[in-house]
Amino acid sequence: MAGWKQRFFTIWIGQAFAMFGSSLASFGVIWYMTKTTGSATVLAIATMMGMLPGILLGPFAGALVDRWDRRVVMIIADIVSALAAAAMVILFWHGSVEIWQIYALMFVRSIAGTFHFPSMQASTSLLVPQDQLTRVAGMNQMLQGASSIGAPPLAALLISFMPLPGLLAIDICTVLIAVGTIMAVRIPRPPRSEIQSSVLQDVRAGLRYIWNWPGLRLVMVFSCVINLLLTPAFSLMPILVTRHFEGGAIQLAGMEAGMGVGIIVGGVLLGVWGGFKRRILTAVLGMFGMTVGTLMIGLAPSNIFLLGVAGMIIMGVMGSLTNGPFMAILQTVVTPQMQGRVFTVLGSVSMGMAPLGLAFAGPIADRFGVQTWYLVGAVAVFFLMIGCLLSPSIMRLEEGHTGTQEQQAVA
Repeated sequence: MAGWKQRFFTIWIGQAFAMFGSSLASFGVIWYMTKTTGSATVLAIATMMGMLPGILLGPFAGALVDRWDRRVVMIIADIVSALAAAAMVILFWHGSVEIWQIYALMFVRSIAGTFHFPSMQASTSLLVPQDQLTRVAGMNQMLQGASSIGAPPLAALLISFMPLPGLLAIDICTVLIAVGTIMAVRIPRPPRSEIQSSVLQDVRAGLRYIWNWPGLRLVMVFSCVINLLLTPAFSLMPILVTRHFEGGAIQLAGMEAGMGVGIIVGGVLLGVWGGFKRRILTAVLGMFGMTVGTLMIGLAPSNIFLLGVAGMIIMGVMGSLTNGPFMAILQTVVTPQMQGRVFTVLGSVSMGMAPLGLAFAGPIADRFGVQTWYLVGAVAVFFLMIGCLLSPSIMRLEEGHTGTQEQQAVA
């Protein structure tokens, strides 16, 4: 691991540029759809388009990532994402863009992300010493928070005098920076088993690995419930801002920036403090805070916009304290040659519930108001937190699993 900081942070800086550019473009596209249609159902479908590739292709992507050179996978994924953004630029400049075309290009960019995410996460555990993974996870949360703080307000400002293709062009440039940093670094490859298996066998191995590990299985089930009930609420944030708080692009940017501030605070706290010695306790504390933040947003009166912002800040802080330790635990206890499959299977199965929630959330939000989903989500997270505390399998997750199980899963 000698010299790991230079290698890892070269890539990390490139990803920071790419994340910021993507946030600019995403804000611009979502705001365009909000102002053009004003429909919660349209936003729900857009969110589904961003999720479906991960749900349908995730397990196969993870199996392929474990077979392929992860560095090459990340480069190709970034290039595909840039090409999709370029296609959107052309459509907007010609004035011929339609909502279904935006859906299609969002779908393509999501396919690229489906391969990029497990490649980056699995590479991190090979580049970073195990005792530094929690702090790196905290820095990743800080990066996400910084992007959430800076990108939405800047995007809201830019769209007042710059056409949307300008934001997409910035996104393309930042992706090319990320590609350059990845090309400059060699990423180690985990050892492969001597037994040659098919991709489908690799996917089944990933599923078996999770299912036969009670702690991981419960984490997957709990994630399903959270995504079913909470993801729709935050996907429909533009509708909450425009209908409930009667705000515009600046108010939407304020809500997203509030989340970013919280993520940075949580990331700094996690990076400096490192969390409790038992990382699972830090994650459970974060879940309690997420309950409080979501409840504040759901109960905020229409004339107290700042209460909603405060709820977003709390959500950001506590989201960092939940996600960072969970990712660090998985990167520590899951064997490296299985990580691509495990990360994508967990993500695919848990996110598979989100479209079901979105299918109901869009029409119901159009009829009864989006705040309903925040209240339901808060109750769900609270009971899941209690479930974590009462589950020995989850509370002992970071103790790892038996070597026999790993060998069976890999085989």
